[in-house]
Order: sequence, then C-alpha cells, then structure tokens
Amino acid sequence: MATIRSIGPLAQLRSEASSHVIRYRDGHVRQSGRGLVFWFRPETASISEVPMDDREMTLFVRGRSRDFQSVAVQGTIGWRVVDPELLASRVDFSIGLRTGKPQGEPIERIEARLGGIAAQAVLQHLGASPVGALLDAGPEPLRVGLEAVLASAPALAEIGVAAVSVRLTNLAPSSELERALQTPTFEALQQKADEATFTRRALAVEKERAIAENELATRTELARRETLLIAQEAENARDRAAGLAEARGLEAAAEAERIRLVEGAQAEAEQRRVAVYRDLPPAVLLGLAARELAGKLETIEHVTVTPDLLAAALGEFRRAGAAIPPAMR
Repeated sequence: MATIRSIGPLAQLRSEASSHVIRYRDGHVRQSGRGLVFWFRPETASISEVPMDDREMTLFVRGRSRDFQSVAVQGTIGWRVVDPELLASRVDFSIGLRTGKPQGEPIERIEARLGGIAAQAVLQHLGASPVGALLDAGPEPLRVGLEAVLASAPALAEIGVAAVSVRLTNLAPSSELERALQTPTFEALQQKADEATFTRRALAVEKERAIAENELATRTELARRETLLIAQEAENARDRAAGLAEARGLEAAAEAERIRLVEGAQAEAEQRRVAVYRDLPPAVLLGLAARELAGKLETIEHVTVTPDLLAAALGEFRRAGAAIPPAMR
C-alpha cells in the first residue's frame, strides 16, 4: 500500500516495489511504474495502485456427475497481473489521496471472475462422467483441463490477468455416497481379513493335530519300548531262575554225592568194625560193651544183678575157659 504525506497544497506518494502506480491528470497517464516516489496536487490528480505480486484464491465447487451424484472439488488458483495499465482501465484500483487506501474492492472482483470461469469448467468436467469414473481418475485430469481453460480464457486476457497455477486438493463425493462406495471395499477387505483369520486358525488346528499325533506316536513308541523292556526283563528273570535252579541242582547233586561218599565210607567202616566184632568171643564182646557203657555213664550208684543174668554170665565164663588151650591156662 502506498504512503502519502501531505505538505500544504502538495502531497508526496511513496509506493512499494511490488505495486504498480499510475497517476492520471485530465484523463491521461502522467506517471506509471513500480516503486515510484513523486509529488502531486491532490485536487488535480487521480492515482491507481495495482498489486504486482502473485496472489492465490480458494476454489470450492460442488457439482453433479453424469449419474446425478454430488461431487465436491476443492483447491487453489494462483494468478497475477500481466498488464497493470489495462487492468487499471477495466477495474477500479484508485486509492484515496489522503490515506493511500483502495477506494473499492478490485481484488475481490478479479477473483470472482476467476472463480466463475473455474467453476464453469469444473461443472462441465463433472457432468461429463459418472461418479465412479471421476473418482477413479482422481483430480489430475480436472486440474490439467482447468489450467488449459484459464490460460485461454478471453475474460482474463482482456483485463490483463493470467492464471499461473492450479492445485486441487480434493475431489470427493458426498459423505453418504462415500460411505456407500466404501462399503464394497470394506466388505472385501473384511472378507480377506476373515479368510486370513480362518487360514491362521486352520494352520493352528493343523499344527495342534500334528503335535497331538506326534505325542501319540511318542507315547506309542514309549509303550512299545516299555513292552520290549518288560519282556526282556522277564526273559532275564527266567534266565536267572533257570541258572539258579541249575546251580541249586548241581549243588544238591554235589551234596548228595558227598553224603553218599561219606555214608558209604561210614557204612564200610561199620562193616569192617562189625566184621572185627563178629570174630570175637562173646565174653570179649560183653566186656567191650561194658567198657563202652561205662565210658558213657558218669556215675553209677548201684547195679542190680538178677539170678538169670548171673547164671548166663557164669555159663559164658565156663565156655570161655574151656576154649582156652591148656598151655595158656
């Protein structure tokens, strides 16, 4: 914005480099340029200040597709002044000679013209295709077409304005339609998620089954080995029992043989002793028996001799004396 300082009947204007100032007098251009500083008489001058920097305006258009669905387009359009004198002659950019502020709203008028041209192009683009094709294509085809329309628009060239950029940030249907369009995709994704869940569960069940089969096979193998072990232990026990029985049999046979040999020797000794006693006279035998008896008795308190025993003993003595040869008497 230009700065104006008044000194008496004269005033000084100081403009910025981003503004093009045009001073008119009597309907003719007296000065025109950017960043000017000059003196003027307020009662005889008319001054316009045109901004030369790039500007951006917001674009929002809601239209209908070929299948009568509501679609909203949102973005920005960049524009700038290419012919400030032409623009100043078509749009009022005059400023107050005391304050330096614009007298009207020229920027709003330019952006309204830009917005009208852009909105018409957007509505034509949306009405040419169904909503599905519009959403599948996205905002890029519309942006390219809108740039071409604005670049060749006579309504902009005739006032010395040019569009320099078009950016579209959104091309979307109504919220109800968007939810309806999202439903099949959501259902498909949900179905895939369910299939993945079912597959994961099936794999888990298959793994659990494999683990159970492995555990069963392991228990079966352990049972088989335990059966073999028990059979082997039984066989070993039978072998030990057989060996023990055989050892006991051999021991019994050896003991029997020992007893047989001992008893045979005792019997033979007894036979020899009996043979010796058989040839002895009865009196000698009686004496030996008495001595044997006396050796086994500890104390004899009294002896009873019956007449029969005495007669028999005397008879034996007589016969023994008769048997002794005369030479030994």
